[in-house]
Amino acid sequence: MPTMKRKTHLQNPYTGYFFILPQFLFFAVFILYPVFEGFRISLYKTTAVSNTFVGLENYQILFADPVFLRSVFNTLFLVVVVTACTLFFGMMISVAIFDKKSGYISVIRSFYYLPVIVSTVVMSMVWKFLLNPANGLVSYALKQSGYPGGNVLGDKNLVLWIVAFVTVVASLGQAVIMYVAAMEGVSGEVLEAAEVDGATKFQRTIHILIPLVKPTTLYLAVTNVISILKLFVIIQLLTDGGPNNSSMTMMYYLYRNAFIYDKKNIAAAIGVLMFLLAVLMATPQFKAMSGSTGKRLPRKKNGKGGTTK
Repeated sequence: MPTMKRKTHLQNPYTGYFFILPQFLFFAVFILYPVFEGFRISLYKTTAVSNTFVGLENYQILFADPVFLRSVFNTLFLVVVVTACTLFFGMMISVAIFDKKSGYISVIRSFYYLPVIVSTVVMSMVWKFLLNPANGLVSYALKQSGYPGGNVLGDKNLVLWIVAFVTVVASLGQAVIMYVAAMEGVSGEVLEAAEVDGATKFQRTIHILIPLVKPTTLYLAVTNVISILKLFVIIQLLTDGGPNNSSMTMMYYLYRNAFIYDKKNIAAAIGVLMFLLAVLMATPQFKAMSGSTGKRLPRKKNGKGGTTK
């Protein structure tokens, strides 16, 4: 008699949903619900005794607020500068070390990754001490070089560049780690063939390495954009948004409206705008990522009238 195959619960097509149910519930409660609730709150004006629907009035207030407009400019500035510097320097450092001995690579990776594993609070306090105009080492060096006062955190023309520099230092290690891992996965035969054909290291980098690590570049670009939009600790500890709101960002302005000015509805509107800005900036990058990984090789006709890949 033929043996009957015993059905198990693993053959049930709905079993997989039970495995993802805890994570989905966590996502729905702590991600989806706050997003929709933020949208709802941004359309109301809440007082101690009433909760009045005002439509887009909170958004109109924001776009008439010069401090908010300044925070948008500062946020976009940091997004462009920090993302570009992180990707550029991460790429250059990785190109310089990825083909060296493993021990040397480990030392360099550890050196650059150290600021990533150090607490952002600790790192910000160290930089604030170094940049202290009274007794900071960097401020003393600037005074000796002729910079008046040595207070770069009090200079509205330089403070945003200082914040960008500290942020790049904090995030560069992750880019180096991921680029080195991606470049080590590139076939050595391809690089050797290019070297035999007379390609210089610069040409091999431009025409082979950079195109092959494009998915890593796109991933780092998206994650950097999102992390910079959420930049908070460095701003709070280094500058507190000053001087004269010169380093105010959207995230820090949201914090001030929510917990200092007690304007929860305005803060919710800022959060909605930050969400839309993140989607707007990340969508082209995701499209580029899907386009670079989803391409297929064209099919060529063979001599018999068929097609080959």
